Amino acid sequence: MDTIKTDMAVIGSGPGGYAAAFAAADAGKRVVLVEQSKRLGGVCLNAGCIPSKALLNATHQIVAARASAKRGISFAEPVVDTAKLKEWKEGVLNKLASGIAMLAKKRNVQIVTGAASFVDDGALSVATEDGTQRIEFENAIIATGSKPALPALFDLGDPRVMTSTEALEMDGIPKTLLIIGGGYIGMELGTVYAALGTGVTVVEALDVLLAGADSDLARPVTIYAKRNFKKLHLKSKVSGLKASSAGIEVSIESATGAIVETFERVLVSVGRIPNTAGLNIEAANCELDERGFVRVDDRQRTKANNIFAIGDVVGGVMLAHKAVREARVAVGSILGSDAAKNTPHIPAVVFTDPELAWVGLTESDAKEQGVDHQIAKFSWGACGRSLTMDRIDGLTKLIVDPVSERILGVGITGPGAGELIAEATLALEMGATAKDLANTIHPHPTLSETLMEAAEVFYGHATHALPGQARN
Repeated sequence: MDTIKTDMAVIGSGPGGYAAAFAAADAGKRVVLVEQSKRLGGVCLNAGCIPSKALLNATHQIVAARASAKRGISFAEPVVDTAKLKEWKEGVLNKLASGIAMLAKKRNVQIVTGAASFVDDGALSVATEDGTQRIEFENAIIATGSKPALPALFDLGDPRVMTSTEALEMDGIPKTLLIIGGGYIGMELGTVYAALGTGVTVVEALDVLLAGADSDLARPVTIYAKRNFKKLHLKSKVSGLKASSAGIEVSIESATGAIVETFERVLVSVGRIPNTAGLNIEAANCELDERGFVRVDDRQRTKANNIFAIGDVVGGVMLAHKAVREARVAVGSILGSDAAKNTPHIPAVVFTDPELAWVGLTESDAKEQGVDHQIAKFSWGACGRSLTMDRIDGLTKLIVDPVSERILGVGITGPGAGELIAEATLALEMGATAKDLANTIHPHPTLSETLMEAAEVFYGHATHALPGQARN
């Protein structure tokens, strides 16, 4: 093969990778985008954000149909065709991936399919179906993402022991499923399988689910899980797995003693690790930290001046929109603009039932950092729109500076929390005060009103809350 010479090589076509490639191409750079999979989109599109949200939306229809009985509208029990469900999900992924490919083609971004490894700090070797392709670059961006961690203790080499990748394939509905880890991935997938009729059990080492979230926000999710999952084992750990003809025998240790249960399938959801294996990153004079993530500075630059890294592969918050932001920082650095991160506010969303989302400081963050703050909460039990939806389990919570009255953080639990958090993110980016939010007219009846009412609670005069229930 002939050597490809380019201004920029981007390794990985996930949200950060293709955003970087497109931004550089729009600036007039020659760009080569290297992707190991035949379908563009990276982990997020193929085995993460998109398929999980597709399945969550699909299975939510089952929950909604059952909940309608108390309103006088009843449906027959659903019949789930997993083959058709999988076909529909794959259709969504293919449509999005083909859209990325079309946008790349329109921008003259060259796609090379294969596994990339560094030759040195100016060249890549890509193992393609047709042989080895050499790519020489002026600058490169590493955007290879992450993959589910599978500790040796759980790696039986048995397909009945899954990571999120296999769980999202939706190859049948198990009667029983053990989820090891009560974080957001495990809880989202638990929500999907429980709606499909699987008896879901969760084992979590800590004493709470969704440990990184505000406890007020996570509480309704825990209540939902207690009602809809088979069992929750908190402050517990899995000490061993054993394959048998009956299923996977699981040894569970808790404060009350040790038990052994058999499950049809087991989902290991204990974190993610960076996709750096095989990159030969040392040849490019880049460094990895003690956990295997690529070291970068605040402009996403590695130790090699012409090589940058973005997204999950650099660690920190593993979110697609964080990767996109870092892509812009990296490309801006290459183009010579002032592209430092300047600590943007990154919202987080957990798509459980109910959803929860937050941005900025949480209450625990403020306490741990010694930040003077006051809390204002508005329960969705007093929101007309949430009552019409039979979803009074929601909560909107503000963290406010008591002196400047600036909003320091916002947390929301309830249906559509992931959509609502965008307004809060804008408020933080703009340096808005609680008064700005309280004085902004919100349409009625909507869930967005809860943000306005929470801000009014801060001042002690929310229309749908008792007076004086403000600064707690």
